[in-house]
Order: sequence, then structure tokens, then C-alpha cells
Amino acid sequence: MPSAEKMPPTRAHQPATEQAPQPVLPTKHDEIAAAGSELFGGPIGRRALLATSRLTPVRVIALVAIGMFALGMVQKAPCYNGGWFVGASSQYTHACYSDIPHLYQGRGFADGLVPYFDRLPDDVGMEYLEYPVLTGLFMQVAAWLTPDGGSIQHQEKFYWMVNAGMLMICAVIIAVCVARIHRRRPWDALLVALAPAFALTATINWDLFAVALTALAMLMWSRERPVSAGILIGLAAAAKLYPALLLGPLLVLCWRAGRRRAFWATAAAAVGAWLAVNLPVMISHDAAGFHIREGWAKFYTFSQERGVDFGSFWLILSQRMDDPLTTETVNSLATALMLLCCLGVAALGLTAPRRPRLAQLVFLVVAAFVLTNKVYSPQYVLWLIPLAALARPRWRDFLIWQVCEVAYFLGIWMYLAYTTSGDAHKGLPTEGYQLAIAIHLLGTLYLCAVVVRDIYRPDRDVVRRTGEDDPSGGVLDGAPDVFVLGPAARPRQGTHEGAGTYVTWGTASDAAP
Repeated sequence: MPSAEKMPPTRAHQPATEQAPQPVLPTKHDEIAAAGSELFGGPIGRRALLATSRLTPVRVIALVAIGMFALGMVQKAPCYNGGWFVGASSQYTHACYSDIPHLYQGRGFADGLVPYFDRLPDDVGMEYLEYPVLTGLFMQVAAWLTPDGGSIQHQEKFYWMVNAGMLMICAVIIAVCVARIHRRRPWDALLVALAPAFALTATINWDLFAVALTALAMLMWSRERPVSAGILIGLAAAAKLYPALLLGPLLVLCWRAGRRRAFWATAAAAVGAWLAVNLPVMISHDAAGFHIREGWAKFYTFSQERGVDFGSFWLILSQRMDDPLTTETVNSLATALMLLCCLGVAALGLTAPRRPRLAQLVFLVVAAFVLTNKVYSPQYVLWLIPLAALARPRWRDFLIWQVCEVAYFLGIWMYLAYTTSGDAHKGLPTEGYQLAIAIHLLGTLYLCAVVVRDIYRPDRDVVRRTGEDDPSGGVLDGAPDVFVLGPAARPRQGTHEGAGTYVTWGTASDAAP
């Protein structure tokens, strides 16, 4: 159904003589950012010569990201100095646990086993590596860079350090991509660089690799390169499952804007890239013919067979029920809930009075996956941090959510300390851990609610308040609607704000005060 709403022209059709827009300064538009800037001399003045400094926003953000990542590594020092190897609960009481050193030997890298091809020893408890192919390659490259000499503990510490160096590069890529996706809002990437949960969880696992590929994909899409974006989405999905969720919001928004060709180009490139990476490992051939390699399928079978685990509301239900739900039942219910959430996000995308920004819908879909999944590992917050910075670049809401995530980060380690300390019971009991889970869930739901409100009330969206449509939208930015449902079929051009004031959101004349 066509919409009567008139949108500003896309970047590709703007006059060449139009002056480049000035960056949005958070200290002028965000009270928390302004208050925080007092530590460094206060908000920037109107006479500041921003263009003359070599410390551009992107460079500053990259340096801050490196500094915060280094602080996160320092936080792991008690484990690096012995906590990973001495006692069952030391790594939990110091909140410095990481999968990386444990899996160096536990997944056969110390013995030179080839992931997905060589079966692991029986005492490991896992037949093959349970990670997607590109993450397995990342782990293998780090193993190649780890020297063989010395004790196994020395090798495991070196392996963690090598991985930390590679993951630091990923962290910088993520922060820089967020800074460049919204051309007028580079400073929003400080939300990523300074996020405490980002620093605390960056070296727990290998998730940052998939997050970096996803950030690059969104940057390519914002630059109107759908094929490149699709290739990166496919590669990201070959490193972690969640990046495939980006295709859903892209389909909804491209359908609404009549940009279906761009979507299909992206989807085809994503499938092609995923197959190109997976097929060499996926297909095996022997005398019986071609079949799926058991080692490749381990990630998917493990995800299906894994029971209710840490961090999910399913765990709270399981711990409080006399007859807990079976894994099969939880799988079915979690899948149904996720599908309902996806339908809700699709309806939101097609019925909102103004087409949502891509980052908003992507954040909601990934958050729905996090909330409905049967496990929530603490490093999963890394999936959401860049998306939250793009969807709701407001320091107050972001910090409220981060406080909740840091509380959960401490809660899970204190709970594990409690369960591994024997009769000493040092840490957080079950009821306390359930409270930590509830805090994490409520914090994420709060941020989702704020994003949904921004979608239905674009005047509350801090990105559109400064006169933009969808900086991360690529071909969607400024495109008119061609298919809408419900209230969107009767769009309003603006909102009344006080007597005699009428505001049209997302036009070049709509400058923020």
C-alpha cells in the first residue's frame, strides 16, 4: 500500500554543492555526556577548531577502545597468574574466567588435532569442536601462533594472550565501524568503546570475531554495497549463528521501501559466502558416497541437545519447578517464542508511522534471541552493544542497561564460586543468581521498550531529531514507502509540540537545539 509520506532524497541524489553536515556533538545534546565531559574540561565550545586536530573522532575512539580492552585484560590478571589452574573456584571468585585457555588443551589444539576432522579423546566429553567453522579457524590460527615449548600451563597462557591480541583488533574494528556507520554521529561509538561489559567479557570467548564481521556488514550496507554486506553477513554467520538474524529486518524494511532487489542481492551473497566457507568442511566422501561430516555438524547438534543453561529465564523456571521441562520441550517453546517475537518485529516494521531505522529492528531481533534462548553466556552481551549504540545512542539508557549487565557478569561468577566451593559456600546462592538473571532480563527489556517507543514516536529518536532519516540504512535512507500496513497507511507528517509548533521529523531543516 503506497504511503503519502514524503521523505528526503537519499545521499546518492543529494546535490553535489550541498555542504557536508557537521558532526553531532554529544556534549551538546546529551546531558549525561555533558556531565561526564567535565572530567576533561567540559562540553566543547562553539569556537573549537575541530577540523585542525589530528585526533579525529575515529582515532580517539580507536584509542579508547584499545585502552578499555587493555583494562579488561588487566582484570583477568588474577587468573593469568594462576587462577585458571589452581583450585576450582579461584577463577570465579576473581570474576576472571575465560574459555580460551581451557579449550587449548580441551579441544585438541595442544595436541595438533585438526578441528572437525580429528575426533577428540573420550575423556574430553565432546567428540568434536562445538564451534562454527570460521570460529574454529580463528582458534586454529591462534594455536599455530602459540609456541610448543614449556609447560601446558605456559602454553595455555600464551594461547590466551595470542587470542587477546587478535580479539583486540576485532574490538577496534567494531568501534571504528560504529563510528563510521552514522556519519554525523561518530562520537556515539564511545558507547561501545567505554562499555564496561564490553571490556569485562571481551576475552571470555571468541564472540568478538563474529561481532566484528557483523559490524563490517552493517557498515557496507550503510554505504549502499548490498553484495559486500551479504558476503560479510554470510561470513559472520559462519562464525556465530546470530548474524543471520540481520536478514529478517532487512527483508521487512526493503519490502516496505520497495528495495527488494537490494535485499535479494544481500541474501544471495550471504548464502553464497556461508556455503563457500562451510562446504569444504561440511561434506565428506567415502565408499558410501557423500554425507554430512559429523565434526562439522557438532555445533548444530550440540546446540539442539544442550539443556537449559546459565543466564536464561528457562533456568529460573527449571530450578523452581518440581518437574522441570525436558530439553525437547524447551527447544520447541523457545523456538515458538522467538518466531512470535520476529513476527512482532515484522509487524512493527510494517505498521510504524515512520519506517524504523535498520539498527532499531536489528537490535530488537537480536535482543529477542538473547531473551528467549535457553542459555545466556555473559559474553553474549557483545552481540548487543554495537547495535544498542546505533539503535539508541543515549548515554542514560545505555548505562542503565550496562549496570544490569555488569550485575549479571558478577552474579554468574559468584554463583559458580558458590557451587564449586564445597561446604564453604563462598559466593552467591541460587536465589541470588536468579535475581541476577532477572536484572539482566529487565535491563534488556527496558532498552527494547525504549527502542520500540522511538519507533512509534520518531520525535523521541535522538538520531532523527537532528534531521536524518536512517544513516545506517544504505539504500533505505530517505527512500519513500511503497508497502505499509495499519497505522502506517495513514502517516502523519509531524507532531504538535506546544502551541503553534509543528515538527516534521527527519528532514534537513529539522536541526536539534
